[in-house]
Amino acid sequence: MRFVLAACSALLASASPVLAAEAAPNAVSVPVTDAARLAAARQTVDYVFPLGTYGRIMNGTMDKMMDSIMDSMMQLPLKDLAGISGVDTSQLGSGTMAQIMEIYDPAFKQRMQVSTRTMMTDMMGLMTQFEPDIRDGLASAYAGRFDTKQLQEMNAFFATPTGRAYAADSYIIMMSPEVMNKMQALMPRLMKEMPAIVEKVKASTANLPAPRKYAELKSAEKDKLAGLLGISRKELDEGEAKKAAQ
Repeated sequence: MRFVLAACSALLASASPVLAAEAAPNAVSVPVTDAARLAAARQTVDYVFPLGTYGRIMNGTMDKMMDSIMDSMMQLPLKDLAGISGVDTSQLGSGTMAQIMEIYDPAFKQRMQVSTRTMMTDMMGLMTQFEPDIRDGLASAYAGRFDTKQLQEMNAFFATPTGRAYAADSYIIMMSPEVMNKMQALMPRLMKEMPAIVEKVKASTANLPAPRKYAELKSAEKDKLAGLLGISRKELDEGEAKKAAQ
């Protein structure tokens, strides 16, 4: 179940520009003293990300999106899902997660739906609280990518009926059923390609030194580690000794 949630979260992040913005390579910082440019950017944000946008995104749209992603993943063979972690899947059968969970937990689908809706409800409240800060960040980002003239031209378009309609849904449209159906089609291909990708990651890091074991740390490093973990050095030593004995 943890794996399914993690995989869904990863896909969700990749599917939504609102929840996982990709940094533009040519982004620049705009001095706060450039008042006209920042003011124009704030007006742009009023059009494309008005207050209440997160509520629109997460109230119903997100539920349907998560259900769609979950349904798609549950139909994948377990061996494809397990292959993401790079484990040997040659001995696994062709059973899907849905078929397996029907045995372990007949209420699994309902449980996941209730869980995600409960989570989304709390997240909506939290994200709404942060919305003013997000809008400030977006204003700075727009000001960093467009000059005053460009922002004014965009705002002139957004002031028209067509522009206003486009701007109001510009962030939400990425989670429309039409787009998400295409994202679902990506999942089986992604699952099949993931083992090969994992092997490439291993090869790319093969020349790096291996992580040190606890026994290889210096005494001062162990003291520092205990302090970072909020436990005594004795507790840390005892805990690591138990792990080594297992």
